[in-house]
Amino acid sequence: MQQENRSHFKFELVHTDRNCGARAGIITTPRGVIETPIFMPVGTHGAIKALQPQVLEEMKIPIILSNTYHLNLSPGPAIIKKAGGLHKFMGWNKPILTDSGGFQVFSLKDRKITEEGAQFKSPDGEQVVLTPEKSIEIQQCLGSDIMMAFDECIPHPATKQYTKKSIQRTHRWLDRCINSWSNPQQSLFGIIQGSSFEQLREECVQEVCSRDLPGYAIGGVSVGEGPELMEQVVSYTAPIMPKDRPRYVMGVGNPEDLLMIWEYGIDMSDCIIPTKFARGGTLFTNRGKLRIRHRKMRGDLYPVEPNCNCYTCKNFSRSYLKHLFDANEVLGAILTSTHNIAFYNHLARRARQAIIQDRFLDFKREFLSRYQQ
Repeated sequence: MQQENRSHFKFELVHTDRNCGARAGIITTPRGVIETPIFMPVGTHGAIKALQPQVLEEMKIPIILSNTYHLNLSPGPAIIKKAGGLHKFMGWNKPILTDSGGFQVFSLKDRKITEEGAQFKSPDGEQVVLTPEKSIEIQQCLGSDIMMAFDECIPHPATKQYTKKSIQRTHRWLDRCINSWSNPQQSLFGIIQGSSFEQLREECVQEVCSRDLPGYAIGGVSVGEGPELMEQVVSYTAPIMPKDRPRYVMGVGNPEDLLMIWEYGIDMSDCIIPTKFARGGTLFTNRGKLRIRHRKMRGDLYPVEPNCNCYTCKNFSRSYLKHLFDANEVLGAILTSTHNIAFYNHLARRARQAIIQDRFLDFKREFLSRYQQ
């Protein structure tokens, strides 16, 4: 399927910053073009929490992520397929990336991992087995533009012995995913594991990338290892990944961490942070996080960020947003989520422009000097 699929999915490396590994690229899919680096908002259940698809389109969000595990539980792949696929079901016409469900399964306590797959209990108590074949079957029912291979997300810390055994099984699972992949309109990304062991990461890169897939992801980071170790893993893994394919780091979403992974040549990332924090009343600005519930916001009639062009900042004050949260109005979460997603999208666009101008390191330094005040 790999070669047949290549005509439907294309990655063009536009420019690499001459002072670091940061890259600007273009991903072309059947449903649209994605300029990289890109941050993908997460719509776990087929929706970006508190935001309508129309709002995302107005913000020019080029791609979102949805979750195979949760959509399999409800409403189920059969209903979504009957509806014409996830795009039609949720009213979103641009690209969607679906994860394999592996991260969610391996975060469950009552799970059993075998060569066949992962056995676990669903929320209603039913015994479920998720296999590589089943994961791809579900993702093909969903009709996502980019599917992720089923892998074991190794927890931190892990022993080298267990990690080696795990990645060897993940490689066998990858081959089963490839054999189950039959829709040429969908692309499949392989996932590189290896915990914090550089040698095993290198072995995994060689093994996974030998499959000649449309793209590759670094998995098993942002799982409790801390920012310094995460940077180490990205620093020695990203540079040895293929230059002509998109590089994706899964589950990374703090602005500082995004700038770090972009510096090492990562093209894609996703996280629930911007919308989760927004619903709790925390907004991201160029000068750091703003807690809208704080009492000092009560009489603050300035926008969240004066130079921000998002709908929230152009129309509402900090005082009004605080009032909405105090009154438990749903609109509060809608407006804060709108700003946070716009902030992340704009950060990626600014980073891309800086990369093209060979000034990414200056951009990163200037941003962090304000953001970390």
